[in-house]
Amino acid sequence: MQITKAEFKCSSERISQVPKDDLKDIAFIGRSNVGKSSLINMLTARTGLAKVSGTPGKTRLINHFRINDAWYLVDLPGYGYAKVSAAEKEKWGKMIEGYLHNSKELRAVFLLVDIRHKPSANDKQMYDWICHNGYEPVIIATKLDKLKRSQVAKSLKEIRTGLGLPKEGKILPFSAETKQGRDEIWALIDELTGLAEPAATED
Repeated sequence: MQITKAEFKCSSERISQVPKDDLKDIAFIGRSNVGKSSLINMLTARTGLAKVSGTPGKTRLINHFRINDAWYLVDLPGYGYAKVSAAEKEKWGKMIEGYLHNSKELRAVFLLVDIRHKPSANDKQMYDWICHNGYEPVIIATKLDKLKRSQVAKSLKEIRTGLGLPKEGKILPFSAETKQGRDEIWALIDELTGLAEPAATED
């Protein structure tokens, strides 16, 4: 997919505030500091589209980015940040649950996990939560460049086991630094949004 336009549309704290123009949503979620903003900026080739911060927990609303005037890339609040109050965590949880449960345009959810670590209890809870709401999340294993090549297969197996992924469940290793995995993510988004170019047919 060639990105000709990527712009911030709006931030929402409840489902009633999200865009209502019938464009499909592709959502990204992950724990705080997993590299979600870096992934979004690299995918769209727009530095600063999603705000990157060294301080976890900066994404606190549902952010919609309009891509090619054809669909929305949705940045959901990060979870698992210990320094956030219990009340704030509950607020984020209700916000995410409301979006997953009630969004009519959501087509897919990409769940980001750090390839260097086994999935946390929060990762597992979020995976189960997404499944409970009727979606089969695609797992993006971020920060691939920070792991030795010899450790990748073992780490991916630990992620699959830790989350309880079925055999057909997708895990896409990814690095915002080297761009490895970008084409695979875009190919899947093309398929999910229905914007992929049709395959050539023979007469």
